[in-house]
Amino acid sequence: MFIPLYDTNRLRHIRLQYVTIGLIVVNALAYLATTVGGEQFTNAAVLGLGYIPSVVHHTAQLDPRFVVIPESLSYLTYSFLHADIFHLGGNMLFLWVFGDNVEDALGHLRYLIFYLACAVAGAFFQGLVAWDSQVPLIGASGAIAGVVTAYLILYPRVKVWVLFLARIPLRIPAFIPLLLWIVFQIVMFAAGGEDQISWACHVGGIIAGAVLVVVLRSRGVPLLAPADVEPDAPSDPTPGVAEPDPRPAAPPPHRWGRGSAPGSD
Repeated sequence: MFIPLYDTNRLRHIRLQYVTIGLIVVNALAYLATTVGGEQFTNAAVLGLGYIPSVVHHTAQLDPRFVVIPESLSYLTYSFLHADIFHLGGNMLFLWVFGDNVEDALGHLRYLIFYLACAVAGAFFQGLVAWDSQVPLIGASGAIAGVVTAYLILYPRVKVWVLFLARIPLRIPAFIPLLLWIVFQIVMFAAGGEDQISWACHVGGIIAGAVLVVVLRSRGVPLLAPADVEPDAPSDPTPGVAEPDPRPAAPPPHRWGRGSAPGSD
């Protein structure tokens, strides 16, 4: 429906969104590492590092050949695996456009905690809905859903550039595409949408993002902030020219004693 391109929201509290950049790099490296060995190696990585509800809930056992981490760690590791380059690229595009300002509002460490907690929440909710599922869950979508929700709550009126229907560029307030995106995830989850997409994971990330952004935002960061001001520009069309002072110049004070004005202590 909408593909985000960039926003007009400048950073206010940090100089560089290095956690967001780091997450993108780690996701890209994880994708390369799990695909370089061919399809068989990729499948083994998905089974060993993906979140499998039935395995975590002990209603099924994973083949010992694929056990590489404790089951509980898969609540996190699944979010760094992606099925293909389009899966990876879509998630990282959303993270690049919206993650920097959420990091700015939360601070580096709290933003990292926020991101990972949304990933865990996505897997947890998926596990609640599909308790005995033996299908591995992979992808950063749960964490991204949390980031998108946080951005909506923090900056609903900031203008963003998006591609509508993948071809029409539009500059619109953030709440239009983001609210539509969130509603779409919830509707698809309620309607039991495509089995290949873990809608429950998205909804879990949305819920976590809505709660955690309120708790973790830095002191003084408002919710529902107004639209960002475009690049700072002076209101006077003739910058640099001082206005004359209409008041008459005061006469210099008389000097007494050692240079003190009359009446001074």
